[in-house]
Amino acid sequence: MNKPMKSPDTSLDAVLSNLGLTADMLNGGTLAVHSPVDGRKMADLTEHTGDDMTGIIAASNTAFKAWRKVPAPQRGELVRLLGEELRNAKDDLGALVSWEAGKILSEGLGEVQEMIDICDFAVGLSRQLYGLTIASERPGHRMMETWHPMGPAGVITAFNFPVAPWAWNAALALVCGDPVIWKPSEKTPLTALASSNIFDRAVARFGEAPAGLLQVVIGRADLGEALAASPDVPIISATGSTRMGRAVGPKVAERFGRCILELGGNNAMIVAPSADLDMAVRAITFSAVGTAGQRCTTLRRLIVHTSIKDELVAKLEAAYAGLPIGSPLDAGTLVGPLIDSDAGAGMQKALDAAKDQGGTIIGGGAADGAPEGGVYVCPAIAVMPGQTEIVRQETFAPILYVMGYQTLDQAIEMQNDVPQGLSSCIFTLNIREAETFVSDVGSDCGIANVNIGPSGAEIGGAFGGEKETGGGRESGSDAWRGYMRRQTNTVNYSAELPLAQGVKFDI
Repeated sequence: MNKPMKSPDTSLDAVLSNLGLTADMLNGGTLAVHSPVDGRKMADLTEHTGDDMTGIIAASNTAFKAWRKVPAPQRGELVRLLGEELRNAKDDLGALVSWEAGKILSEGLGEVQEMIDICDFAVGLSRQLYGLTIASERPGHRMMETWHPMGPAGVITAFNFPVAPWAWNAALALVCGDPVIWKPSEKTPLTALASSNIFDRAVARFGEAPAGLLQVVIGRADLGEALAASPDVPIISATGSTRMGRAVGPKVAERFGRCILELGGNNAMIVAPSADLDMAVRAITFSAVGTAGQRCTTLRRLIVHTSIKDELVAKLEAAYAGLPIGSPLDAGTLVGPLIDSDAGAGMQKALDAAKDQGGTIIGGGAADGAPEGGVYVCPAIAVMPGQTEIVRQETFAPILYVMGYQTLDQAIEMQNDVPQGLSSCIFTLNIREAETFVSDVGSDCGIANVNIGPSGAEIGGAFGGEKETGGGRESGSDAWRGYMRRQTNTVNYSAELPLAQGVKFDI
């Protein structure tokens, strides 16, 4: 008889030990790291300084000069090994994501799976960095485009997805020939250090990678500012708030660097009269309360046809009433804590504003019976008279604003009438409505789904949005081009020298 598999030990001490985070690494510094699960201090990390960045950036450029010479399929082999090491460490790293970011264990493990998936994608990509052969107008000439490594990529990540966006960037950057400097959120640096250890294991197996191929810098906003300002870091990929993007983007543009910005989201779902309401309720609940509303793709606005609005709100109220709220590491929990007390205060401030602007609030407030030391809240539904000022803002918390509509044109106009443009969706069984929503007169977001919520993007598609979301693209499709420079080549293999456009210049 086979013995049942033993569940992994998700205790913090076991997870830290398994990931190679030793007491020497975790103590003696000035950056205190607390768990949102129960408020415990997990580490006092040593911070890098602005002066340190000069040497770090120089080391990355030295690594670039060696790494760009390595054939792309060989670079892909390192990323393949990284994927293997991530598979081996999935349980521990997923648990650390839960301890440090507060998301439930299933979502923590899912985030690590995203890392594994992008490594698989990038390995195949390492043999597909295709250029074009272009017909030349000049006889005896061949024209083509080639793609070349660009240089160090600075990757700035946010607390809510502490590891997956780094992997989206790093896996692609590495196969494209670019070293990576990673500045994680000061709220979630332990997962970055653990990922760096996992990367080091892959490098040890690979054997020929230059030093400085991945460097993690621990500290506050000034380190990100140093990356953004440095002309020796040609690519900056930054995930965070629109406010952060307004600080990073102009600095990179001023020096003519390349920016990949993944910023705020104020995502909406349109629910049409023909929608499968039971399926919609499931999608709404996961999208609105998963990660305690702290996803960039969280569902924040629900635009419902007036004929079914009351019925849908009643179904949602019933679903919300039964949500298990508690430690994200406990089996059965669906809603974990907010990241900190500032997030809790921000949620309450938004609910007060919604009420002042004519909203009816269902839920909200502190959750009963939750662990001490964490900020656990009840997800809230705010039934609004229209798209008021607070609805147009992104509040990083589980608040779902509900509004009614009469016509599809009105619903699409409401969906698009916010500054952000990340993700969107419609629930309908009407093919005309579905096709209109994803057409050029439909959603203006970078992601537009039909009968799926706005969350849960797969790595095969490029991820990103428009307007104040930044316009960047990461992960799949042709996002790899953001990490390389394009070069157009023309080769004259004739004995003549004809000029383009029929120009004559005989001497």
